[in-house]
Amino acid sequence: MSILGWLGSLLGPRAVDVPGQPGGSSARDDWPATGDWEDFSPVQIWVGLGNPGASYAMHRHNVGFMAADSIAATHDFEPPKKSFHGWAQQGRIGGARILLLKPATFMNESGRAVGEAARFHKIEVGDVIAFHDELDLAPFKVKVKTGGGTAGHNGLRDTQRALGTPEYWRVRLGIGHPGHKDRVTGHVLGNFAKVDQPWLDRLLDAVADAAPLLAARKPEDFMTRVALLTQEENGR
Repeated sequence: MSILGWLGSLLGPRAVDVPGQPGGSSARDDWPATGDWEDFSPVQIWVGLGNPGASYAMHRHNVGFMAADSIAATHDFEPPKKSFHGWAQQGRIGGARILLLKPATFMNESGRAVGEAARFHKIEVGDVIAFHDELDLAPFKVKVKTGGGTAGHNGLRDTQRALGTPEYWRVRLGIGHPGHKDRVTGHVLGNFAKVDQPWLDRLLDAVADAAPLLAARKPEDFMTRVALLTQEENGR
C-alpha cells in the first residue's frame, strides 16, 4: 500500500491524529518549541508545508506534507518527535544531515515552526528548503527556485516573515489551476481525485528518489531526475 493509500484508509468524518502527521485543530501551544536533539546538528532544514490533522491529509494544499513523508520513508529517517511546534525527524541524505519538519500549526503560521528550528540549529536561510503546492504549475510538475514572491501562499508568506527574507529555497509541486479565481479555494482545499492517485504516488516517489541531488545543491539535476522518473513510470 502506498503512503497516501495508508493515510486515506485512516480518514473519517472526525479529526484524528495520524502517525507521522501533526494532529489536532490548533497551533498546539503545549508542544515543545525545541526538544532534545542531543548531538544532532543538521546542515539543512527541509520543511513540508501543510495543514495538520487527518481531515486535511489528502488536500492538494498538503502535498508538501506528503513529500516530506515520502522522503522520510525512502531515506530511513528517525521516527518523528514533537519539536519546534511540529513534527521533526532527523536523517541523512547523501552526505548531508537533514532536519525534516512538518509544522503542527495551520498553514498561515508555518513560519513559527521554521523560525524556531532555524534559530535553534543556527541554520542560514539559504539552507532552508520548503516543499509546497503550486497553483501556477501543471499538475505533478516540479520546479525549484530560491527567493521570489509568495503568490498568495500563506505558508510561504509566514515562512518569509519568520526568516526575515524571501531568499530560502522552494520546491514547487504543481497542483494546477482550476481555471477561475472563484474556484481556487475549493481546488486547493479539496482532496486529490482518485484518478490522480497513481500519478501522485509516482511523483512523490520520484521526489524522494531525487532528493540526494537536492541535498547536494544541484536543483537542475534534481528537476531533471524527477521529470525522467515520472516520464518513465508513465510510459510503462
